[in-house]
Amino acid sequence: MKRKGKYLKMNNPPNKTYYAHSLENQPENCWQTMRSHAQNVGETAALFAAVFAAQEIARYTGQLHDLGKYTPEFDRRLHGGKSVDHATAGAKIAIERWGDKLGKLAAFCIAGHHAGLTNGNGEGDNHRTLSQRLDLQFGVDIPKLDAVWQQEITLPETLPFPPLKPAPDCKGFSQAFFTRMLYSCLVDADFLNTERFYAEAENKPVLRGDYPDLNRLQQHFNRFIQAFRQRTAAAPQESEAEKRHAALNRLRNEIYDYAVAQAVQVPGLFSLTVPTGGGKTFSSMGFALQHAKHHAMRRVIYVIPFTSIIEQNAAEFRKAFGELGEDAVLEHHSSFDDSRLQDKNSKDKLRLAAENWDMPIVVTTAVQFFESLFADRSSRCRKLHNIAGSVIILDEAQMLPLNLLLPIMQAIKELTRNYHCSVVMCTATQPAIHAAHGFYRGFDNVREIAPNPTALFAQLKRTTVQHIGTQSDSDLQDKLSENPQILIIVNNRRHARSLYEQATAYDGVFLLTTLLCAEHRSQILKEIRCRLQNGDPCRVIATSLIEAGVDVDFPLVMRAEAGLDSVAQAAGRCNREGKMPSENSFVWVFKPEEQWKAPAELGLLAAAMRAVERYYADDLLSVDAITAYFKEVYAQKGKDLDHKQILAKHHNAAHSLDFPFQTIAQQFQMIENTMRPLLVPFNTEAEKLIESLRYADQIGGLLHELQRYTVQIPEKALNTLFQAGRIEPINEQTFGRQFYSLIGLGLYDKVAGLSWENAVFLQAEELVC
Repeated sequence: MKRKGKYLKMNNPPNKTYYAHSLENQPENCWQTMRSHAQNVGETAALFAAVFAAQEIARYTGQLHDLGKYTPEFDRRLHGGKSVDHATAGAKIAIERWGDKLGKLAAFCIAGHHAGLTNGNGEGDNHRTLSQRLDLQFGVDIPKLDAVWQQEITLPETLPFPPLKPAPDCKGFSQAFFTRMLYSCLVDADFLNTERFYAEAENKPVLRGDYPDLNRLQQHFNRFIQAFRQRTAAAPQESEAEKRHAALNRLRNEIYDYAVAQAVQVPGLFSLTVPTGGGKTFSSMGFALQHAKHHAMRRVIYVIPFTSIIEQNAAEFRKAFGELGEDAVLEHHSSFDDSRLQDKNSKDKLRLAAENWDMPIVVTTAVQFFESLFADRSSRCRKLHNIAGSVIILDEAQMLPLNLLLPIMQAIKELTRNYHCSVVMCTATQPAIHAAHGFYRGFDNVREIAPNPTALFAQLKRTTVQHIGTQSDSDLQDKLSENPQILIIVNNRRHARSLYEQATAYDGVFLLTTLLCAEHRSQILKEIRCRLQNGDPCRVIATSLIEAGVDVDFPLVMRAEAGLDSVAQAAGRCNREGKMPSENSFVWVFKPEEQWKAPAELGLLAAAMRAVERYYADDLLSVDAITAYFKEVYAQKGKDLDHKQILAKHHNAAHSLDFPFQTIAQQFQMIENTMRPLLVPFNTEAEKLIESLRYADQIGGLLHELQRYTVQIPEKALNTLFQAGRIEPINEQTFGRQFYSLIGLGLYDKVAGLSWENAVFLQAEELVC
């Protein structure tokens, strides 16, 4: 955040003015003073923390964060001198003033406001631990403070500890979680104040705030829902199919109205258990808007398990909010990693770090949401304070990763216990993680906001699910031949590609995997929907990506063995609009040939599904069957529900508060196989965007547009392609090796997408759906 000028030899009179930020080629009277920066950051941090009653500690953490700038050494730094540790001094003062409890939590934040939250003690990874930072025998000396700081910053002798309700089943978790929240308030306030100073100095507008409030958004949303109801009510109802569809729309309206009526309930945990096709997306948003209005909450955060559908959902919400949509909805996911930027002080990084979720509607991924709650870096933690006071909708809640389920549940409890949040678990296959299910450390007092889910499943039953045993590839080819409209979902891309190549002689055969860029998938899906609507042959072979909210409607679906929740998602692509009787709409579950055997984790889920199928074969997707399935899964996983022992790490540090923040952040990885984006010059538009990126000095809106032409591949595969000279880094001098593009389309098939026959690549991507 520094602008270097010509080095000047400085004298240090007793009451000299100290500065936080300089301006190149500008006199010192234009610079930002430490008094101004410290006070403004403190007040902004206090404002952010007010929602969870921590404004006092946030205020003084903000005032102390740059205390080390009250030194001649840092003054020389602003005039071209060497780097100076300006963070540790404030951390030491915080502990000296407020002790080893509250003072230490503030010290973590102050010491790490640039480098990130580090480990409390033990082995540091990349950074010194907090204990080492505070002990002068480790590392460089901390410059001595000029006493003038005490004239500009007045600290209280004592501070009240925030009114946290500690987690009764996990000691230390509440304090560590609070530290990240406090850190969020500090780093966001620091970023914003610095950003404003430079913007004003350069006569640039500060493009922040002025978003439409939730009341206005709710008014637009209600008008959208009403208009939709009027259109569907006016639709013809002459044929049996049209009558069934009209009845389905009436039931969707009943579900919506009932859910919104529950919004007056006190904030906390909720579930919305509705079968696929029952209108969960808009019912959950309708509840959230009314709940936020009734309880003075600040925003709605919609958390989606798949990056592939985030744009689709965000677009639906923008449409529902009408003219306010563009100014109200932020979509945020993990495709861009600012840690790879070479110029750490670039304006572009500052802009990217400004993603602080201050808009009223946030649509994000589960990876972005939960990894941020356990993060250590300022760029990831910055948004956390804006989660407080929110209604959080967890779409497809059953998709939460099993190996991190317990720490995720603990974070959800913490948000509802101490941060004025409500969380809605929204799914057709509700995970059995309530205390009432006998789940260890399960959720208590979860309120259902759908009207009688058991009855809904009976009313919305649109398919007959059957397990038909082992099916060879030859058997599957027979099914493709016999059924002109059929969807077959398998568990990996190699199997899908193999089936497709065997079926090319049939009319209307399509392949859908994540090796297609989003624009390519959209084009294929458009043709698929057109064929289905016109009754033309349409044979689709896909991986599980088609289960992620893709709106297609087949008369017959086949699903390779997987978890029962995946089977339910597959069933949602069969007779989706209820135009056929359920007894004539089949979902056939099958066991593939041995060569396509599911990996261990998926095999465990498939085994649990088979165990439940023996008892619930007549109604495999009933509420009772789903509950039994999840109980079976959790019993098999046992201690692996917290595979990295995240909760134990919090518990072990509960007394000393020496939390291993950096270690926890490194180990809380929802996707352990690192995936990297690869740009595909799919068409003329993609070529133009890639060419623009090649010469860009800022990302601007390019990143959003390039999402349409990106394929996610394993990092090992990316390295292999680079070594083979088939891809190139784009604008490496500005962004580092952040962006790679395919060179030409020689490896990109017009039907199957990215294709690379190298065995190393195939092995790396084999299990990725």
